[in-house]
Amino acid sequence: MRITVINGTEQKGCTFHLKECFLSPLQEGNEITEFYLPGDFPHFCLGCKTCFMQSEDRCPHAEHTMKIWDAILEADLLVIAYPVYVSGIPGQLKALLDHFACHHMVHKPDKGMFAKRAVILSQSLRSSNRTGQREVENNLTWLGISDIKSMGFTLKDSYLWDELTQKRIKKIDRTVRKMACNYRSIAPTKKSIKVHFLFAISKMMIQKSLKNTCTPSSDAQYWRSQGWLS
Repeated sequence: MRITVINGTEQKGCTFHLKECFLSPLQEGNEITEFYLPGDFPHFCLGCKTCFMQSEDRCPHAEHTMKIWDAILEADLLVIAYPVYVSGIPGQLKALLDHFACHHMVHKPDKGMFAKRAVILSQSLRSSNRTGQREVENNLTWLGISDIKSMGFTLKDSYLWDELTQKRIKKIDRTVRKMACNYRSIAPTKKSIKVHFLFAISKMMIQKSLKNTCTPSSDAQYWRSQGWLS
């Protein structure tokens, strides 16, 4: 099994240990590829729309974007781990997700995403994890992933892993490892009802755009090349 991990911070603190707890039962026999933000992706989207009007490999940041995107496409399981900043996701993770907007179903979805599974791991000191998790879940759903599981921890005791109580650390370790065991052997999943619905809506939007213009957009041309338009 191939696992691609996107770390929302380069710091080896609470988020790092949370991710390591998850990967621990999955080390043997699996190929794990990791990226650390912002080091492996130091760019903000420029809003040039090149990925929409032409192709994502023409993006000014394609040198970094394509490396991560290709690793996601090759993976059976995608893991995204990040700390919660002001009740949301870190800016460096948002910047990466912005670059993948061209692959949302209303634009140029990749059919390889429909069979993937994803796990979201997050942690905060006292604020809720859900706002940030929903943002990542929404992005992954629009990318076509049907099976998405989220797990978040409110640490309460400290920002620092070494300052957490042993009882707290053991509880986190036990809970995360238990979740990871569900992914020791996974088969491709099927499209969820929600993904089916979003795909159908996107298809209607693409077909409507073709009726309103003589020149098909790059999105419409892509959908035709995939055989998704009747």
